[in-house]
Amino acid sequence: MVTSITSFGRSGLYDWMIQRVSAVVLLVYTVFMIGYLLMNPGLDYEQWSALFENTAMRIFSLLTLLSFAAHIWIGMWSVSTDYIKPTGARFVFQSATGLLTFIYVVWGIQILWGV
Repeated sequence: MVTSITSFGRSGLYDWMIQRVSAVVLLVYTVFMIGYLLMNPGLDYEQWSALFENTAMRIFSLLTLLSFAAHIWIGMWSVSTDYIKPTGARFVFQSATGLLTFIYVVWGIQILWGV
């Protein structure tokens, strides 16, 4: 059995499953938010703030944020390994993607939980 160094021994099925599950979470969140916005046409700051004061909404948003990060990482890793052949350029691209994804997750947590 040959283990690929770039995948750290994971199978492609694992990445495929994460992509699909994260896509479903992103879809459900998007549909919910569109529905909320359509059901509240005169939305003001107090209503919007009250929505995100709810712990369930914060957890749902955090799950969506983490799903977004996983989806981005796997997608960009796949694209970079397929289309960026020079190892140095691919390393820089993947490092920048990982760093930006980490920054967005930390920033999102700060916004959601007021940390």
